[in-house]
Amino acid sequence: MVHHTVTSGTANTVNICERGYDGLPGPLCHGVIAKDGTVHLVGYGRANHAGRGDGDVLSAVIAERTLPSANEADTDGNTHFYGFECENLGDGRDPWPAAQLDAIERAAAALCRAHGWSAASVIGHREWQPGKIDPEGFTMGWLRDRVAARLKSKPTDGGSGGGSAGSSGSTYVVKSGDTLSGIGKRFGVSWERIAQANKITAPYVIKPGQLLTIPGKTSGGMYAPPPFPDGLAPGRSSPSAKGLQQALKDTGWLDPSVPLADTYGPQTQQAVAGFNRKHNLFTTGRPDDPAIGRRGWGLLHRLAYGY
Repeated sequence: MVHHTVTSGTANTVNICERGYDGLPGPLCHGVIAKDGTVHLVGYGRANHAGRGDGDVLSAVIAERTLPSANEADTDGNTHFYGFECENLGDGRDPWPAAQLDAIERAAAALCRAHGWSAASVIGHREWQPGKIDPEGFTMGWLRDRVAARLKSKPTDGGSGGGSAGSSGSTYVVKSGDTLSGIGKRFGVSWERIAQANKITAPYVIKPGQLLTIPGKTSGGMYAPPPFPDGLAPGRSSPSAKGLQQALKDTGWLDPSVPLADTYGPQTQQAVAGFNRKHNLFTTGRPDDPAIGRRGWGLLHRLAYGY
């Protein structure tokens, strides 16, 4: 069972979860998952985290089937669930760092592996007890999808940073909404190296369920931008402008809502013109130059993905 703490500061959070407070003795969970992805083990056996919840939900978890809505509090959950308190204010604005989300996923998957459970055994406090909202900031369906994907692959060493590829690399199952650049940021590896490792070429499309090889951090050396697509120019659709548009999005020059398209259209031209002005890159000598040159292409990609 996953919770948010409504606290800030890891030391303070761990102390509260270990000791409890007036009216509710500790431990208040089995593990505290900090912002940096560290999992602090603070309890064993029964822990006061779940409280009373819906017995129909418990039956569904045991059977690993779809959860009903929690509409009563007739069953003690503390004797049945492991509890992870995750450091977050729970206001919908406090961010969930990638390292923390990765640690939540790994901790849940580790318990599922140990007991032979599926991801259906992972639930949120709000799914157990009527009136609870935690965890706020991500959906449990999204987390269960991540745990399910992890359980399909062999366990990997997450390293001290959480969610990063080790020197020998790892694998990742693509989720809905993923992009190569987003996956690269999560693992600390350039998207171009991921594309090369998986023989993915322009327009660099990936699909949910696709298994990617994530190259290790030490297997490449300095970041090298992808080759400049000869012929890329305003008004043209071949070669495709999608790679340029994605890099513009990932550096904040092109609005994320703009759909990727082969055509080097007006919105792409406007974004490139702004980028050129910012970095004094004027291929044609015009101050509003909409053309991306080789130098600009390299700089744009290093700014976006050159970790």
